[in-house]
Amino acid sequence: MEALHAVMHAFRSRQHRQLRDSVQEVGPMEIRALRFFARHPGATQRELVAHSGRDKGQIARLLASLRERGLLEARADEQDRRCTRLQLSPAGATLLDQARRSTAPLVAAATDGFSPTERQQLLALLQRMRAGLEALPAGDEGSERHPSPQ
Repeated sequence: MEALHAVMHAFRSRQHRQLRDSVQEVGPMEIRALRFFARHPGATQRELVAHSGRDKGQIARLLASLRERGLLEARADEQDRRCTRLQLSPAGATLLDQARRSTAPLVAAATDGFSPTERQQLLALLQRMRAGLEALPAGDEGSERHPSPQ
């Protein structure tokens, strides 16, 4: 797990620099929120909180900023007017596309020398790790059910 953390830290620090230098002032958490709504158009703030594991106050401020900047659009839910559904605006979609293009060289560098088969294997293994973690009951994150070497 330490190796996975080190890879993510190296990637995210370089991604942050790439985004800062090439895309209008936008941070990694804002990009993650935009990616979430690109994959889940019409999702709610509550769904992003659950997905991200972040504090709902932090997410509320983040989404308010993205809406003020015209990167997200909001509409009331047709069944429950108290619920707000969010989706990317055209400006948000453009910004997300710019962010993807600016970080593409990082992805290429991270997987340089991997065969297509190795890339698929890595993706499958990471998906299995995530599924295993998501299958844990709430509050069981510290369990030592399956200790294994790092």
